[in-house]
Amino acid sequence: MKRICSIYKSLRKNEMYLYVDRAEALTRVPEGLLAAFGPPQHAFDLVLTPERKLAREDISKVLENIETQGFHLQMPPPEDDYIEHLPEELLRRNDPA
Repeated sequence: MKRICSIYKSLRKNEMYLYVDRAEALTRVPEGLLAAFGPPQHAFDLVLTPERKLAREDISKVLENIETQGFHLQMPPPEDDYIEHLPEELLRRNDPA
C-alpha cells in the first residue's frame, strides 16, 4: 500500500506532527485534536510505503492510523530522551555537585 501523505507540525508543541492523506488533507482530523494541536503548519509531503523507515514512528502503525481514522499523531519524545542525547560535558557543567 502506497500513500502520499502531508505532514503538519504543531506550532504549540515542538516535535508534534500530524500525518494525513494528502488528498484528504485535514478533513478527517477531529476538531478537538486540531484545537489542541494549534494552527497546523504544512512541513512537507512524503510517499509512505510499508518498506519505508521512519525515524521515530512505526510505518505500519502510521499507515494503519491514516487508513482507519484519517490521521496519525506523532507525539514529541519524552523529555528524558533529550537528556540522554546531551553531551556528557553539558551534563557535568549543570551538575551542582
